[in-house]
Amino acid sequence: MKMKTIVIAIGGNSLIKDAEHRSVVDQYAAVVETAHHIADLVARGFRVVITHGNGPQVGFILLRSEHSRGLLHEVPLDSIGADTQGAIGYQIQQAMQNDFRRRGLTKSVATVVTQALVDKNDPAFQKPTKPIGQFYKKEEAEDRMRVEKWSMVEDAGRGWRRVVASPKPTRIIEADAIKHLVASGCIVIAAGGGGIPVVQDEQGDLHGAAAVIDKDLASAVLAKEIAADMLVISTAVEKVYLNFGKPDQKALDRLTVAEAKQYMTEGHFKPGSMLPKIQACIQFIENGGKEALITCPETLPLALDGKTGTRIVA
Repeated sequence: MKMKTIVIAIGGNSLIKDAEHRSVVDQYAAVVETAHHIADLVARGFRVVITHGNGPQVGFILLRSEHSRGLLHEVPLDSIGADTQGAIGYQIQQAMQNDFRRRGLTKSVATVVTQALVDKNDPAFQKPTKPIGQFYKKEEAEDRMRVEKWSMVEDAGRGWRRVVASPKPTRIIEADAIKHLVASGCIVIAAGGGGIPVVQDEQGDLHGAAAVIDKDLASAVLAKEIAADMLVISTAVEKVYLNFGKPDQKALDRLTVAEAKQYMTEGHFKPGSMLPKIQACIQFIENGGKEALITCPETLPLALDGKTGTRIVA
């Protein structure tokens, strides 16, 4: 029986539980919990690729860079993405390795620093919308815009904040390497934070871009390129809901692509929350994927058995 390959995109709740638990030690404790649930799937014979977010961690590095302004060089955003991929990947792979040892499983785990190709002419570069980093006073923001050439916006009276482009990923540069590792039985952590955004010049050379890629959309691209059987998006809720948070909210066990598009049009899924997850699932299926699944880390094994979660199918 062919072993199924699944790409699991783990959300921010798998790394930082709340505002009171943001230290590296706290993050590792959260990772251990999620790693245990994923190890359950590996123990059952699934081939697994893990992707993850990195928004708060990028913010932390930007803040450190701000406090060391004048003492150390600035860290470009693409390098920050690489830094977080390494640090978070290290935590996940260590947690997985420890869990495997306790189970008596002999499995290799590796983190791949991953680049995601974006179109240099993507309209997102002309209209940056993704907020990153800290809030600034108006005078500070004007200085950053003049000297650093940042795009900045005022945020509802809370101060000014840097915004960067969020272009769509078109290809995962390291997809072939990831595919070979998976075929050899390795558990792979890849496309952290949506991948490091890179553009290609006329000669074919790659260059880092000051942008942020949605990790769910990048996970869908990666799942397609490695021919995964399923895209799994692990988030804070067990299922997808209509009218979420309202008295008449309704859990969904199964969604067709057409139904998902209809509910999107009706405004059931919020931007920055469930909407990009649904969009990623639709993209994966429309590009040849068999099915997608949305659930929370604790219910991953049950969801794969069809006992909970929301499945999206063609």
